[in-house]
Amino acid sequence: MHHAKIVRQWIEESADKIEIFYLPSYSPELNPDELLNANLKNCVTKALPARTRIQLVKTTSKALRSIQKQPSRVQHYFYHPAVRYAKCSPSVPDQ
Repeated sequence: MHHAKIVRQWIEESADKIEIFYLPSYSPELNPDELLNANLKNCVTKALPARTRIQLVKTTSKALRSIQKQPSRVQHYFYHPAVRYAKCSPSVPDQ
């Protein structure tokens, strides 16, 4: 959890709009972001090796845009049993 005052203030002000899940420290398997990171890493490492920082940024941006254009792909991250707690969209069927 971020402990910055501005984050805590936003959480308090948004309490009626969001639900906060506090995860144990050092438990990346419970964080849906880690599934995105793994997916992104897979996309980037399959591409031609970047020789410069600019090439890496372009390859990463292209991969992220591709993922962004596939909402069902992102929804599937939440099918993983460890992160089902975060699935809140009724349009995503249980499996």
